[in-house]
Amino acid sequence: MHGLGKRVIMRGWTLRLGWWLVIDEGDCVAIFHSIHRVMKAEKVLKDQHLDVLLVPVPRSLSADCGMVVRYPRQIQTDVLRTLAEAKIDVIEVWLRQDGKYLRQI
Repeated sequence: MHGLGKRVIMRGWTLRLGWWLVIDEGDCVAIFHSIHRVMKAEKVLKDQHLDVLLVPVPRSLSADCGMVVRYPRQIQTDVLRTLAEAKIDVIEVWLRQDGKYLRQI
């Protein structure tokens, strides 16, 4: 963890004081039908020791106050395989690239 002025940087994401979490370039977010499924997905993925984090849905993707699972693109195959084995349906997957979100699924 590093302190830089009014920002704190922790494990691949930035928390700006007074702002939402920022999803880094190259991170993916997975969207599910309900908060129950998001929480179940987080548990299943963390049980497999995958680097995932629940974060608010980016406003550019939805006006909902929901949550998504954030993870580095490098582990996308493992994330999707683990969720499929657990029979947890992913509605959408988005990749943050060049400051935009590109739909993957």
